[in-house]
Amino acid sequence: MAKMEFKAESKKLLDMVINSIYSKREVFLRELVSNSSDAMDKIYYRALTDDQISFDQDNYYIKLVPNKDTRTLKVIDTGIGMTKEELESNLGTIARSGSFNFKNENEIKDGHDIIGQFGVGFYAAFMVADRVTVTTKSIDSEEAYQWQSQGSDGYEIKPVQKDEPGTEIVLEIKENTDEDNYDEFLEEYRLRQIVKKYSDFIRYPIKMDVTESKPKEGSEEEYEEVVSEQTINSMVPIWKKNKSELTDEDYENFYKEKHYGFDTPLKHLHINVDGSIRYNAILYIPENAPYNYYTREYEKGLELYSNGVLIMDKCADLLPDYFSFVKGMVDSEDLSLNISREMLQHDRQLKLIEKNINKKIKKELQNILRDDRDKYESFFKAFGQQLKFGVYSDYGANKEVLQDLLLFHSSKEKKLVTLEEYVSRMPEDQKYIYYAIGDSIDRIDKLPQTEMVAEKGYEILYFTEEIDEFAIKMLMNYKEKEFKSVSSGDLGIDEEENEEAKEKEEENKELFDAMKEVLAGKVKNVRASKRLKSHPVCLTAEGDISIEMEKVINAMPDNQQIQADKVLEINVDHEVFQSLKQSYEKDKDKLNLFTNLLYNQALLIEGLPINDPVEFTRDICKVMVP
Repeated sequence: MAKMEFKAESKKLLDMVINSIYSKREVFLRELVSNSSDAMDKIYYRALTDDQISFDQDNYYIKLVPNKDTRTLKVIDTGIGMTKEELESNLGTIARSGSFNFKNENEIKDGHDIIGQFGVGFYAAFMVADRVTVTTKSIDSEEAYQWQSQGSDGYEIKPVQKDEPGTEIVLEIKENTDEDNYDEFLEEYRLRQIVKKYSDFIRYPIKMDVTESKPKEGSEEEYEEVVSEQTINSMVPIWKKNKSELTDEDYENFYKEKHYGFDTPLKHLHINVDGSIRYNAILYIPENAPYNYYTREYEKGLELYSNGVLIMDKCADLLPDYFSFVKGMVDSEDLSLNISREMLQHDRQLKLIEKNINKKIKKELQNILRDDRDKYESFFKAFGQQLKFGVYSDYGANKEVLQDLLLFHSSKEKKLVTLEEYVSRMPEDQKYIYYAIGDSIDRIDKLPQTEMVAEKGYEILYFTEEIDEFAIKMLMNYKEKEFKSVSSGDLGIDEEENEEAKEKEEENKELFDAMKEVLAGKVKNVRASKRLKSHPVCLTAEGDISIEMEKVINAMPDNQQIQADKVLEINVDHEVFQSLKQSYEKDKDKLNLFTNLLYNQALLIEGLPINDPVEFTRDICKVMVP
């Protein structure tokens, strides 16, 4: 029996398979099990057209046989087997796949599909084995053959005795090293774990002799180890079952089994698509955000299966960032995968699935919002910030998708409302959607800037999260109604009152100019207010940068410092203004004192730091002392 060399560039490719292509050694078992499943599928398809072959699914299985004494792991199947020519063709040329050829030559129907489309999968065995021996007998041959290799040096093929069609692969597991533990691939619990993770939904039974500790017959205290053959995979995935057969409990159990979260999901979606792209999916909207959800450590993505075989733990490309809270899985027959099956080729099929899933998630969230408001508000409390980030990010590219899912606290309703609800009850004379910004609802309720808008009977949206105003600035308008801050220079309210404020500003121009000089470098202007009713003073901003934006950006760790163009507004109808006028006419030092006090008071109302707290307290003492 002469040793045969691998063909073409196979030596180099085999080295890549062993050392580079696969990210985890454990996937070798996924590849071998998938090949075994393919071997049985091939008999199934032959039986459809060949009357000489009968297919009884009970006769087809895969068996794992670990042996610690001999350091071997056997993978046995009752599939179609290989002839000598097929052994040479499929295992002698790396990246040649009999499954791939078979799939191209046969139309796949009836929910069966060939998994192993890439000829490198078998060679993943060399990541854990020093020697691999394949004994096989084809359904089309009376002869059986054995293929054996220790890796890139080549392989040998010889005739052997084997009674039944099928294939037996024996892996001689490597010895442990200081860095690597290969013993794990001989442990029952570890093999079960790997099968559960990657191959749980292979449609044929994966069997293994399992050792269990059971009470001895006639004794309650003595135990003995009992070995029994067990099927260690589920075979039928939940997403292939009829929705009518499944209960909410079934979906919740699957959520917990897959460790998608420790909570109970708010909602699940079971999707079956059979069109230009075929896929099944089960998606979950969680109840609570993971502890690290709003950190860089959080990794989004759905589990991705190809014909029931796990390909990726977290496929990020299936979810947009703004729906990154969604958990679940997708199983497709149509994906183009790379040679290791661990990464997707970014092709049209993947984009179609992502686009479709995106629409399904949005529709489901809209349904919850419409039909179960309490449940939606619970969801929004956990993930609303992410939706707002989605509006702001990518230069507002997704704002049309997300705007109807947003909620904000309402000054009138005293609860969360949608933009649609706000606009639907706007009075005819109201030009803008008004909003106010603060650290809390209670603080916004007390803001002086809200007085004019509230007096007009207009509803105000309360922004209490840092992202709120950034998102709204990106949104710009909703149903042709622009957003306007109650702190903006022009509120767009009652021209008559605006004219009155302008007249009073002109009357007191010298006073305001003097105050502006006192606050040089701190405010852009001092003027009469048209928004204040009971409060004496407030700060507003001109331009695109609001006072809240200044606070948020300046608090960021990159030390980027910006400054809003602040305006100090004075209520000319407040008794404090009379004191200002008198001090301007009689005591310029007192005017300076009052101006600084009012400015610092306005800073405190806005939640901004006072530049010199000691000076501020001294100024208060000066006012208190006659």
